Amino acid sequence: MRAAAPANAVAQGGSFKGPFCFFSKHLPALDWDELGRAVKDAGFDGVDLTVRPGGHVLPERVVEDLPRALDAIRRHVAVPMITTEILSASDPKTRPILETAGKHGVPFFKPGYWKWGLKDVHAEVEACGRALAELTVIARASGVAMGFHNHTANLGSAIWDIAPYIEKLDKAWAGFYFDPRHAVAEGGGGAWKAATNLVGPRLKMIAVKDFFWEKRATGWAIRDCPIGEGMVDWTWFASAMRDAHYQGPVSVHFEYDIPGATPAERTARTLEAARRDLGFIRARFENAYGSSGLAGARA
Repeated sequence: MRAAAPANAVAQGGSFKGPFCFFSKHLPALDWDELGRAVKDAGFDGVDLTVRPGGHVLPERVVEDLPRALDAIRRHVAVPMITTEILSASDPKTRPILETAGKHGVPFFKPGYWKWGLKDVHAEVEACGRALAELTVIARASGVAMGFHNHTANLGSAIWDIAPYIEKLDKAWAGFYFDPRHAVAEGGGGAWKAATNLVGPRLKMIAVKDFFWEKRATGWAIRDCPIGEGMVDWTWFASAMRDAHYQGPVSVHFEYDIPGATPAERTARTLEAARRDLGFIRARFENAYGSSGLAGARA
């Protein structure tokens, strides 16, 4: 029997109730129980769990290990989403990952990234759209909704190319995992705000991190930084999420350099950074959701 649709991430209003999640990629040295305990102690509500090569759960062991990982982490915090490298319904690892996640109550997943070939962009976007449509069928059958992540330099990073294909899919099972950092990098003038508006009705999850452009000897490059020290307008973004009535997971990422001479030192410093970034973004959401008015005109 097909699982019921997960709670709509844009269905509620009022104060922000969604879980703030730690992206498990940033604590690779910790086992499942240690991860859950550390994340809870740092003030997070949940874990965005990596189920991919090199992640906290390996795809080839998902049937055996994902239930064990979920049990261990859930002693401390929730696991509302998993991050995968799924790209195709025909990949033999796709069904086991999604079926196991759905069976054990994980409501959302992030697929992998479709790379630009830059040979025939129309054909490349169409191929990605077909792959997403096929994945939506499995997502629906498994009970795990898909959120497409806009990531700089990959297909869909600007939203406008892939949105027409996602908007044709079942809204309950296919939507966006929106990342304002990457949206600003792709459309810093105003297009990123339009993209935020565009994805609002189909938001499943959001990722938060920050960056700025830095001029180096070899040219301009992106430099990641703590949340609030970069180019993302977090006050505006939090207000836009309020206006979209977003109540889903917020996955907090730490892509900037965090030094550490040993794995233990790096873990400790990552958790220090996590507390700081979590406090910043939580405050912006609390301020926005506690106020009234529109962040900008909505379609």
